[in-house]
Amino acid sequence: MKLLVRNLSRSTTEQEIRQLFTAHGYVTECTLVLDQATGKSKGFAFVEMPDEKEAAVALKSLHEKRIAKNKIRVKVAQ
Repeated sequence: MKLLVRNLSRSTTEQEIRQLFTAHGYVTECTLVLDQATGKSKGFAFVEMPDEKEAAVALKSLHEKRIAKNKIRVKVAQ
């Protein structure tokens, strides 16, 4: 299942996002979206988790959780 993670702090790293989701299951891919001009985070990422149940638990556990002073939003990517 591919998840969209929004409202990330600009200082949050791809490694930190991966660690958050790995606590709930196996992560095959984690991509922090960067601005091409500046190389800085755009504040959202995609996380791919192959196990639907683990992904559902991660979504429920992490949606609206405070990470680096921001309340992140997690939903299924379209």
